Amino acid sequence: MTTTEPELAAPSVRQLVLLSIPAVLIGVVSALTLWLVEEVAALIDDGVWTALPKTLGVDPSSGWWIFLILTVTGFAVGLTVWLVPGHGGPDSATTDLVAAPLRVGVVPSLALAAILGLAGGVSLGPENPIIAINVSVLVTLVGRLWKAVPPRLVMLMAASGTIGALFGTPVAAALVFTGIVAAVKGGGALWDKLFLPLVAAAAGSLTMTLLAHPHFGIPMPAYTHVTGWDVLAALIIGVVSTALGLAGAVLFPLVHRVFHALRHPLLVTLAGGVVLGLLGALGGPITLFKGLEQMGTLVVNRADYSVGQLVLIILVKLVALLVAAGAGFRGGRVFPAVFIGAAVGTLAAALVPAVPLPVAVAAGVLGITLAVTRDGWIAIFVGVAVTQNLLVLPILSLAVLPAWLMVTKAPEFLIKPATVTPTSPRAAGGAGR
Repeated sequence: MTTTEPELAAPSVRQLVLLSIPAVLIGVVSALTLWLVEEVAALIDDGVWTALPKTLGVDPSSGWWIFLILTVTGFAVGLTVWLVPGHGGPDSATTDLVAAPLRVGVVPSLALAAILGLAGGVSLGPENPIIAINVSVLVTLVGRLWKAVPPRLVMLMAASGTIGALFGTPVAAALVFTGIVAAVKGGGALWDKLFLPLVAAAAGSLTMTLLAHPHFGIPMPAYTHVTGWDVLAALIIGVVSTALGLAGAVLFPLVHRVFHALRHPLLVTLAGGVVLGLLGALGGPITLFKGLEQMGTLVVNRADYSVGQLVLIILVKLVALLVAAGAGFRGGRVFPAVFIGAAVGTLAAALVPAVPLPVAVAAGVLGITLAVTRDGWIAIFVGVAVTQNLLVLPILSLAVLPAWLMVTKAPEFLIKPATVTPTSPRAAGGAGR
């Protein structure tokens, strides 16, 4: 994650208390925005994947319906990026999880593009767009209502509140922002710098919990005793999962260039929708959407899948993530990566039944999450959160070490500005940004 160089002074106790008021409000608004986006997406999702097929008397899990809906989704997102003012915001493939605020005029088109992708089954999560939306809106809004609050601080609180809402806990935001705020110039302890982002994250997570009861964990068999073999298994699974994520990072620029060679934004996402439709028809409904619910279904019903089917699901989902992220769809890469990691762990446990499922899944999630986010703290957190078992924490703290050695000098799962092939609406015949 890249951010502009901060220049925040060390806060006093009085400042922390006074700024806690806008921090709470920012966290609540961040969660409400996420909830609204997901609710709208869920309504469209229910219409195209449940109500419409029922009315027409067709099976929504059939390959041809999956292909049709994803192709139409690609067309709809392409129209948004091409014609709607704001053009869907920046290409999510080129943005970090937390980035500089956008112009507020870009927000409606970005929200529309993200909602269409979420509802249509595209293999991306809401994290990048919703953080960008909240940061942009709240920096503008607070800048008018509380001019004394630094825009940089508002940006941190908005992003933190959104991350807290996404994961249902402020711990995720604390881990994500520890490295960022530690680099803040000026005096003050680390917890002074984390205080206000944590207030926003707590408000965001509590608001989202009250509204939607998010549940990130998966029901797992009991795991009560750590063995040396479990640690060894986690090290191996973590390395394999990291290697899979790095393979995706290496291929990502190529996939991005291939689709953006079409140049016209409508053609880029339409082609992406066609390929995603073919992949969805091949992998089935389990490989669609951001992957959170599908991850639970896969792990809980793991006995229903053969080793060959698990391999197919992993490969299809990885390619779908590359295509969705590389073909101009707006969305984040973390949630589908977590699904892939859980599938890798499920496959490992199927191949070697002696490996406890919580250990295998946690290590699989850790490896690929680390490759995608380049953040060891969030990778460890997600591995623990998915398994809901603190006994895997010391295991993951060891497994992350060789995985980090692999990713530290490897390509990022991100398109750098120098490698971006412009897909300009102006060049394509549409209105400029």
